[in-house]
Amino acid sequence: MTDAVQERYARFARDEAPGRSALYAEWAAGVAADVEVRRILLRIPETRRQPPLVFAVTRLLGAELAGYPQWRDFVLRNADEVVAECARRSLQTNEPLRLAALLPVLAEIEGPIALLEIGASAGLCLYPDRYSYRFVDEAGALRVGLDPVDGPSTVVLESRVTGAMPPLRMPQVAWRAGIDLAPLDAADPRDRGWLRGLVWPGEEGREQRIDAALEIAASDPALLLVGDALERIDALAADAPGNATLVITTPGVLVHIPRAQRNALVARIAALDARWITIDPPGALDVWVPSVDADGWPGFVVAIDGRVRAAADPLGGWWEWRTSPSTVAS
Repeated sequence: MTDAVQERYARFARDEAPGRSALYAEWAAGVAADVEVRRILLRIPETRRQPPLVFAVTRLLGAELAGYPQWRDFVLRNADEVVAECARRSLQTNEPLRLAALLPVLAEIEGPIALLEIGASAGLCLYPDRYSYRFVDEAGALRVGLDPVDGPSTVVLESRVTGAMPPLRMPQVAWRAGIDLAPLDAADPRDRGWLRGLVWPGEEGREQRIDAALEIAASDPALLLVGDALERIDALAADAPGNATLVITTPGVLVHIPRAQRNALVARIAALDARWITIDPPGALDVWVPSVDADGWPGFVVAIDGRVRAAADPLGGWWEWRTSPSTVAS
């Protein structure tokens, strides 16, 4: 078991953290070489000991953004609290920038829309109509800019786009709701601190973007229900206004659901009178049309009703349209 923890943290230090967070790479490499710390992490349930989750929990509890020796001392001094907090937490990366990759697909749907997100966390991805968008080319020059109807937003989502640019427009959202096993309150200081802690050190601008989005969500709270999506989605979908198109989104959440339940949830969504928009790892689902080569696909898949539209950065920092505009059906 110790070897499993060692392998997971070594892989994170080697493959996942470089380019995003030098500090997290250092912490993970330290854990991989530290038997005493790994024994503590073994006390955490296996589904709750991912490096980003453990690191975020330690920061929530007071660990400083310092080198591995200081972080190690904190974990040793606070082992029981770290284990207990990790056991009750889960990764709830609530990145509004993902909407930059989903906006072209949302633009295919005539408004008004009723937006229902699964795995909503604090609901920051339920406000696509309240954010500003700046789509740039590889040199950083502006290609397209969009703002809410009442003017530029305090949240500006900048995304790099390569290749063709599909038609874009701001969505008209008439209703917004979400389901989460443990939804977060955008107005609660501790929940806000947790979301800040999920930002990796070194990800410039991301914490400020989340803070600004939290202010928007807190000023106009969406309906967020506690529970399992399979159990609650039918009832919540039935509450959506009848004069709006129901749009169900699963941005980055399906990979965290065991495959059998994941497939059952996708089937349940397909049975509803709704459109389904998602951004997922290519190997997470077998419903892509056309099929996707998981080994050769860059980033995540952006799709509507399973029909592939784009390749995208998992957090929305870039996207590449993969569909001819003439083949897009409204």
